[in-house]
Amino acid sequence: MGNALGPAAPRAPRRGEPLGSPGSFDELHRQCKEIFPQQMEGVKLIVNKTLSSHFQVTHTVHMSTLGLSSYHFNATFVGDRQLSPTEAFPTLVGDMDNSGSLNAQVLHLVAERIRTKAVFQTHQAKFVTWQFDGEYRGDDCTATLTLGNPDLLGESVILVAHFLQSVTSRLVLGGEMVYHRRPGEEGAILTLAGKYTALKWVATLNVGYGGAHASYYHRANEQVQVGVELEANTRLQDTTFAFGYQLNLPQANMVFRGLLDSNWSVGGVLEKKLPPLPVTLALGAFLNHWKNRFHCGFSVIVG
Repeated sequence: MGNALGPAAPRAPRRGEPLGSPGSFDELHRQCKEIFPQQMEGVKLIVNKTLSSHFQVTHTVHMSTLGLSSYHFNATFVGDRQLSPTEAFPTLVGDMDNSGSLNAQVLHLVAERIRTKAVFQTHQAKFVTWQFDGEYRGDDCTATLTLGNPDLLGESVILVAHFLQSVTSRLVLGGEMVYHRRPGEEGAILTLAGKYTALKWVATLNVGYGGAHASYYHRANEQVQVGVELEANTRLQDTTFAFGYQLNLPQANMVFRGLLDSNWSVGGVLEKKLPPLPVTLALGAFLNHWKNRFHCGFSVIVG
């Protein structure tokens, strides 16, 4: 007697969630660090000018109360190949100050998954840093190799290797190996890293021979974000703790960032946009109770 209901339909195989790219090793703590206010002092004027869809220049004048005043000229060229709203290749960035010191970066997409970066830094007429990076970004992993200040004649070099793997859609594990060599000295340091991303919070931990770095980021709602950082250095026998928060007031076009750390320092930066003008005002103040040191700053950003 045949089956009156007919043959059962085959069940579609269950597929797991896509793991996604883990990003770069240097950005593991980025979400937490972005809510902390940047130190500022003196008066700073920043003027951004977009000359075309590929070219932008920036003029920065900084009148400092603690050191020498300075002027910086920055030029950025962005190519046609755009992978995301924040990534386009090739990209050339150059920054020169009034003393003739130069910082330059070149980013290029060699293949769909391989990108390279070259960094050059000079102090007046002397080369200080020359660095070359190669990065491979797979569907669920990232591998980076960095060559820093190679000197064949002096037999010195710094080699850094990074690897990150998405174990699940929320968990990323990886590590960093730093190898350095110079006459009479040679060594390597291994650091292990892990990052867990939940719906509203991110926890990250780096542990190695040189110490540990832990951070926790939490997004309470659309207006409030908080972050906690703990850094321990075994070589210096020093441990620091910092708490930061960010308050967004979109109706008032304002953002406030504050911090409190274990060095008895408190600080905050208030940013205010002035639409329809392309102007942003920022006012910051920082106080170290232990050292009895206070400094404040004010900046105007145009463009």
